[in-house]
Formats: sequence, C-alpha cells, structure tokens
Amino acid sequence: MRRREFFKLLFGGAASWPLAARAQANSERRVAALWPFNEEEAEAKTLLAALQQGLREFGWVNVRIESRWGGGNLERTRAYAAELVQLSPDVIFAYFNAQLAPLSRETSKIPIVFVGASDPVGAGYVASLPHPGGNITGFTLYEPSLAGKWLGVLKEVAPRLTRVALLINPETAVLGGTFYSKAFEAAAASLGIEPIVAKVYSSADIENTIEALGKQPVSGLIVAPDTFSEINGTSIVSLAAQHHVPAVYAISLFARAGGLMSYGPNTPYAIRQAASYVDRILRGEKAADLPVQAPVKFDLIVNLKAAKMLGLVIPESFLLRADEVIE
Repeated sequence: MRRREFFKLLFGGAASWPLAARAQANSERRVAALWPFNEEEAEAKTLLAALQQGLREFGWVNVRIESRWGGGNLERTRAYAAELVQLSPDVIFAYFNAQLAPLSRETSKIPIVFVGASDPVGAGYVASLPHPGGNITGFTLYEPSLAGKWLGVLKEVAPRLTRVALLINPETAVLGGTFYSKAFEAAAASLGIEPIVAKVYSSADIENTIEALGKQPVSGLIVAPDTFSEINGTSIVSLAAQHHVPAVYAISLFARAGGLMSYGPNTPYAIRQAASYVDRILRGEKAADLPVQAPVKFDLIVNLKAAKMLGLVIPESFLLRADEVIE
C-alpha cells in the first residue's frame, strides 16, 4: 500500500501543476499510439478518447496523435510498430505487451509510455520499477495476485464450482502464460477447486475448451487479460453463455457485453494517467527517470441478466461491493 500511495502522490503532484504552465503546450508535437483493436470498435474509440482527454487536461489541445490499429494480428502489429518509429514522433504510446514488444525492438531512443505490460522488469523493458533507466516507462495493469481475486469472486457467486479453467494463449500472454498460474493454483488449493490451465491458440481452441467445460456443470472460467482474449472476448462471452459456464473477465468490456462479471483496473483511468507521462516527456523529462506505476483504480462489475441466465442468485452483500451492476 505504501508503494501505491507514493505513486498516487507522484501523479497527483503532476496533475496539480499550475494551469499556466500546462497551457504552454506546443500543438506541433506528435504522439504515436499502437493499439490492439480495430479502429471502428467501441472500445477503441473509448480508449483513444481517454488518451486525447488526458492530453487536453495537460494543455495539449491540438497535439497530433498518429494511431495504428493492429486488430489482434501480430504480423500487422509488428509492421505498424516499424511504421510508427519511422515517423519519428516525440513520444509513442503502447497499449498492452503485444504492442510494446515490437516497439521496443524497433527503437531504443524514442520515449515509449505503455499501459498494460504486466511484468516490464521480467520482460526486459525496464531495469527496475523505480528507475526504468531506458526509453520505456508506463503503467502496469495486472499483477499475479489478481488470479486469486478472480477465482475468489467467481466462487463467491457460484459456490458449487469444483473446477475452474484459466484461459490463456501462451503466444501472446505475459511470460508465456505463466504470469498468473502459480497464484491461480495456490488460490484453487485453498478453495478446494481443481485448477485447469487451458492453453488456447485459436478461436477453435476457445470453442472446444468452453464446450468441454459446459459438459461438466460445476466448471467455471477465468479469462486472463491479453490482446488475444481482448480480441476474442465477444466470442468467449457468447460461448460461455451458450454452454452455461460461469466466467469472470479481467476486462470490463465483456461484463458490459453480456459476461457474468469482471474485476480489473479501470483502463480509461490508467490511460489518462499515462497521458501525464506523455506530457512530462514532451516538456523535457526523460522516460528513464519516471517510475513505472501500479494501477490504483479497480472496478467490480456484475451483470444480473447473465447471472439469471446461468441460474445464479448474486448475494446482496456482493452486489453492494460492486462498482457497477448491470440489470
């Protein structure tokens, strides 16, 4: 908690800079951004708007943002990473590890601010969280301990569960999908649940996995966050409903799209935080000197319509803890 309080104070100090100083922003500066979505998706528009709003709050009213949309295609994402670096922007914004990885290979000079790289030290992006030391810094979204939280809330709303699968794609998930597995297995042991690490590489794998879970009515699902699960989230939500599998998601979008519930960082808020680092770099500070920050705002979202379809009655005490309840 002390670490997070320090980061809150650090960010709060940036937000309290005098308005006159923030109004000095030069509109000719350029920011590049690499995203995992397709441009027309609602989530794409929401998160781009969060970045634009964050920059406006720091006085960058007319700053030019060059966005590229990988759409979950790794080859396209790598090509866009090279293209953005060739544009020589002042700062690059990267969303999630799948976008940061190719950008980090393309440049060691242009400052990069990320949101969502879960283990930046282990992945070699930064030397340490307090002192990144290179051209990369930013904001993590997920920690391994969240796997225990996901399992806990799932068991709380579906107490009959005896086996739960953690859905991951080792090709896109942080640390090859092992980032959450130890905490997941430890939490499962404490709750008397059989843990299953379900490795999926395609939409067909997702369908087969959820269908198999549905054939055993006491099975549940945790959808770990990464670009693959985000791109396939709508399909996962649909399949979980079709096969009556209670599922918890790390990304709020899918609770709002019909999933049972989600628990995770508020991503628009995190992106607005990242805008503070883009602002500071544009004003002359170095990425090497800006500490990597942990998330500070988490949301629990419950979808009562999905719960009813699954035959679940959510305890009133649980609903009172929720940040959002979808009727």
